[in-house]
Amino acid sequence: MNNKQILIYGAYGYTGELIARQAVAQGLKPILSGRSAAKLQPLANELDLPAIAVSLDDEETLVRTLRDVSVVIHCAGPFSATAEPMMRACIASGTHYQDITGEMAVYQQAHALEAEAKAAGIVLCPGTGFDVIPTDCLASALHKAMTSATHLTLGFDSDSGLSPGTAKTSIESLGVGGAVRRNGKIEVIPHAALTRKINFGRGEKFAVAIPWGDVATAYYTTEIPNIEVYIPMSPRRAKKMGHLNKFRWLLRMNWVQNWLKGKVDKKVRGPSENKRAEQQTWVWGEVRNDRRGERRVGRVVTANGYDVTVHGSIAVAQHLLGYMGLGGYYTPSKLCGQELVEKLPGSGAIKIGID
Repeated sequence: MNNKQILIYGAYGYTGELIARQAVAQGLKPILSGRSAAKLQPLANELDLPAIAVSLDDEETLVRTLRDVSVVIHCAGPFSATAEPMMRACIASGTHYQDITGEMAVYQQAHALEAEAKAAGIVLCPGTGFDVIPTDCLASALHKAMTSATHLTLGFDSDSGLSPGTAKTSIESLGVGGAVRRNGKIEVIPHAALTRKINFGRGEKFAVAIPWGDVATAYYTTEIPNIEVYIPMSPRRAKKMGHLNKFRWLLRMNWVQNWLKGKVDKKVRGPSENKRAEQQTWVWGEVRNDRRGERRVGRVVTANGYDVTVHGSIAVAQHLLGYMGLGGYYTPSKLCGQELVEKLPGSGAIKIGID
């Protein structure tokens, strides 16, 4: 392909910078990239790394830049706007693509580009961070434990707050609603329409279904036709979320979206290294075949979402540097195996049982 080089696009964002610093700590010398040379150069100077400023709108320059790159770790959101031009540039340049998004639309777009990626001999693997490595690997393990499963439910309980990028993705979903998969098709549902009690790993909690990326990716991994994803939430907060349904038309408007995302830029900051070290995530999953009366439950404990994203994205990039398989669209577990999450710092083993 080319020179076994990694390029981190969006390297001066909070998570992009964490990935760049960890890559250097692991002995890698990635190229740092992004739209702004002014924001890029100070980090490149500090880490003694090459830097290339290029806009995603400049397709010709972007493709030319990527011709000397083996793998892109795409960290620049909003991915709803940035993922497709980067994926198409990777296809044109023969460069493997991965990103840290949790947006369902990006997964669907990558899946739709399967044939083009395969023809180019490159891998498209969005979601190589906390969205969706832990849940995707658990989904794969659960499916192997019950290949006849007709229903898959996933969820996670975390002490970590939302990253700026994930907070903006959540804002985009406010005007749409929730999402589940029914009989193989993604269905939009009202906010807080589905609730249940779940023991994610530290006691039973009230939980609400959310439009998490696994509604798309877990289906590509397992082909289980019915999928839901939950997070813990107080009944009071869930009730407030339900009240948003009558205002979804307003929450879809560009000026409202921009105003809310502006508030995120001003108020949401990533945690310190010490704070991240104190935070864990409990990931839970369930498969069922109601006709047979069968049920299995799986759990895995991981580090906080930021550290999973940092170490997960680098692990996938290193896997791709030596990749000799077919091109196409992949989920993290399809590309690297369900054991990927277990290899990440701070993660335990996937455990499957009847409860």
